[in-house]
Amino acid sequence: MDRHAREIVDLLPRLRRLARVLARDVADADDLVQLTVERALVRRGQWRPGTRLDSWMFRIMKNAWIDESRARKRRAAVLTPEDDAAHVGSDGAGAMEVRLEARAVEHAMARLPDDQRLAVALVLVEGLSYKEAADVLEVPQGTLTSRLGRGRAALLADLQGAPS
Repeated sequence: MDRHAREIVDLLPRLRRLARVLARDVADADDLVQLTVERALVRRGQWRPGTRLDSWMFRIMKNAWIDESRARKRRAAVLTPEDDAAHVGSDGAGAMEVRLEARAVEHAMARLPDDQRLAVALVLVEGLSYKEAADVLEVPQGTLTSRLGRGRAALLADLQGAPS
């Protein structure tokens, strides 16, 4: 395996984490990661050495998710919705305090508008700088800062109202 492919493999946990923020579903997140890696390998000549591979991959993922979201909206207008009964249930591990807190944060993140959720995920979860996250989202840094501030405030308000 060449160096570029190895670096992509090393990014898989971070890609999966961001995909779960975007997709809000484990299976959809896995599909999104696969699509992102496929696109990155096909377009590997477009990546410029010396730039951050993670930011490039996150941008590919964001664009792939936008494409998928649009396709789903088109399909939903034509097809009947899937039965959600397969997703009902609990994993039984919710008794642990740490898992409850993590789940509360996950639910609070899911309630954020897409633009705020992605800004929070890139900066607070993935640790990108404001500039890097703004580049991934293809927005001005001030816009990212605003989205991040609103997202943080909404998360804090939501989590303070959530049972501990």
